[in-house]
Amino acid sequence: MTLRRTLVALLVAASAVALTPLVRAEQTTKQARPAKPTANAAAKPTTAPAGPVIVVETVKGVFEFETYPEDCPKTVDHIIGLVNKNFYRGLRVHRVEKNFVVQMGDPQTRDASKMDVWGKGAASGSGKPIGVAEISKKHSHKKGAVGMAHAGDPKEADSQFYVMLANRPALDGKYVVFGQVISGMDVVEKLAVGDVIKRVSVKEGTAK
Repeated sequence: MTLRRTLVALLVAASAVALTPLVRAEQTTKQARPAKPTANAAAKPTTAPAGPVIVVETVKGVFEFETYPEDCPKTVDHIIGLVNKNFYRGLRVHRVEKNFVVQMGDPQTRDASKMDVWGKGAASGSGKPIGVAEISKKHSHKKGAVGMAHAGDPKEADSQFYVMLANRPALDGKYVVFGQVISGMDVVEKLAVGDVIKRVSVKEGTAK
């Protein structure tokens, strides 16, 4: 009996020694596994949420573009202020360059006899420049981008804006991109110099 008890004790001890490294290895492996990310650790968006949507009604149809008030608040406020004053009603498209831009926003375009000065001079804006250049690296000059035109100083941008017809990253850092076309890009591509802007408004429910 004594011999049998001794053998059993030895077998139990040997089993414990053999199992111990496996248990430690398992524990070490569990500790090394990365924890699953919690809701608070979710990646933050790289661009700011879109703001009010501007609706542009032209003789060729309607297009809409979202704006970026988080990145260029004064620019967006300025444009929306003009929109709310019906500044753009009755203006004409004054610049179209294939595979480049469509541009509008000059009050002189109400007078067809002044076509030679459309887009030029001190009278080609509202008379109150934005005063700041809110250029952001987040928004590039890709197709459908909406930017502020200026005669050399981005701080002097006023009422004229353009829509990109193609990607032109070389313009990045030189002009403020404050929006992006979200519908009706086919309408933008049909616009020609002289086409009338019937109405511009802020889409209901998108103003902040």
